[in-house]
Amino acid sequence: MATPIARGVVYIHSAPRALCPHLEWAVGRSLGRAVNFEWADQPVLAGSRRAEFYWEGPAGTGAALATGIRGWEHLRFEVTEDPTPRSDGGRWMHTPDLGIHYAQMDTAGNVVVPEDRIRYAMEVAAGDPIELQRELDIALGSAWDDELEPFRHASDDAPVVWLHKVG
Repeated sequence: MATPIARGVVYIHSAPRALCPHLEWAVGRSLGRAVNFEWADQPVLAGSRRAEFYWEGPAGTGAALATGIRGWEHLRFEVTEDPTPRSDGGRWMHTPDLGIHYAQMDTAGNVVVPEDRIRYAMEVAAGDPIELQRELDIALGSAWDDELEPFRHASDDAPVVWLHKVG
């Protein structure tokens, strides 16, 4: 039986200029062909660049892409892989402070938290609702989403408005 073809996106949210050609090489190596990104300035972080690259390959390519580009300092990225009729989708998020997070995705793009992970969260929480919320936030990748959100919005060519907490 042939491996299903998957599609997805590599979002480089912020990368130092010097790293850009290395990222293209790493993605190309994972895909088995040379690639070129269309780089743009990342307005959220001066001196950094951003890019989006749509890919197609055998199911499991998303994991290979995330593995190929993780580990570089100062790099923020997401890799998505859409589900196929025979494989789950996934999303890999990476930030310099948090490292990498993987989440299974359904056909609508929602994070799927497996039953065993929910049971673990309930066991660790031992009836404490605050601890349960903390464990579920970890399972959902909330900290990664929070850190990447300003970079995502900046990619829409929208002006960035910084709000500051006072007090």
